[in-house]
Amino acid sequence: MLKNKIYKYLSIEIFKSFLTILLTFTAIAWTVRAVNFLDLMIEDGYSMIIYLKYSMLNISTIITRFIPLSFLLSMIISISKFQSQKELLILWTTGLNKMKVVNIFLLIGLTVVILQIVLSVIVNPLLLNKSRTLLKDTAENQINSMLKTKDFSDAFEGVTFYVNQKKSNNELIGVFINDSSGSLSMIINDANTQSSSTIFAERGFIDGKKIILFSGSIQSLNKKKEIKIINFEKTELNIDNFSTRTIKQPKIQETSSYFLFQCLINKNTSKLRKNCKIDNHVLIEHLSRRIGMPLYIPLVSVITSLLLVQQREKKINFLNNYFLFSFAFVVLIFAEITLKYSGFSLINFIGYFFSPIILLIILYLYLAKKMTIKNI
Repeated sequence: MLKNKIYKYLSIEIFKSFLTILLTFTAIAWTVRAVNFLDLMIEDGYSMIIYLKYSMLNISTIITRFIPLSFLLSMIISISKFQSQKELLILWTTGLNKMKVVNIFLLIGLTVVILQIVLSVIVNPLLLNKSRTLLKDTAENQINSMLKTKDFSDAFEGVTFYVNQKKSNNELIGVFINDSSGSLSMIINDANTQSSSTIFAERGFIDGKKIILFSGSIQSLNKKKEIKIINFEKTELNIDNFSTRTIKQPKIQETSSYFLFQCLINKNTSKLRKNCKIDNHVLIEHLSRRIGMPLYIPLVSVITSLLLVQQREKKINFLNNYFLFSFAFVVLIFAEITLKYSGFSLINFIGYFFSPIILLIILYLYLAKKMTIKNI
């Protein structure tokens, strides 16, 4: 019963340290990234609410990237604190087996592994895809808020808007639209030869997904460099014809892990060959990041457990702590660097996944032997 309380106390202290460090790193990194996202409001005209939602949906990816480093720091700090406060010494004198403590640290590492895999495999792709969909839908539904008075707006790909004045009833005065993407070709019935179009209108307003313009003209330039001018009293532009700058095809970070697995295993099938246009090495690299990178966390827990082989001199203890932290940190850097090469060959792929497991077993057996020799 007493030993269970001790194990629970050690686990809680490590998790408290881990969460504190992780949330601190996440808050700093998220603040920096949120500043970069300010362009969504300043240049693209999205509302504050959309900006905050988009920023919040990116937090989980930041958390995932900082989990390994945060876990390493929490283990080093927690074990050093236990040693400095003589808590571990008291535990050893009561007959507590050090290998059981090592097993507790390893179990904590495995718990963190599960957390990171859940985030990277399931949560992150889902939230990133949702954030992109949020921008796409908002651009189509809130175009009125994106049009700024006496300023050029290019929220849609290949289409530039300029409005001289916006009245309180959302009426637009002096509307200029330049289209270089061919989105307006349908309204001038020149879809095959359309090159670019320019619309001038005295006034207009937005009704749902339509822009209704009055008293203006459409100037089109076809591929033969011929200019065609059409005057109108009233015309309607459907916003659905415009393409937002948001990438329609989800990035690989936003693609579900299930689809990536299907793409990797059954890429030769006709359906997946059409939908999956990702290179094999890129595909394997991202799957390795989602599943393989977390495997290095238990290795970190075993490396830091070497601190339990206590030295008597404080100077040696400090150097030992510094060395083990550096060693574990280099392991994480190695995992990050070799990740980019994991998809180049089958040997690289197998090596990336099995390297932390093999090294973990070696260090675990070394710990067991070391503590048996010292009769602890």
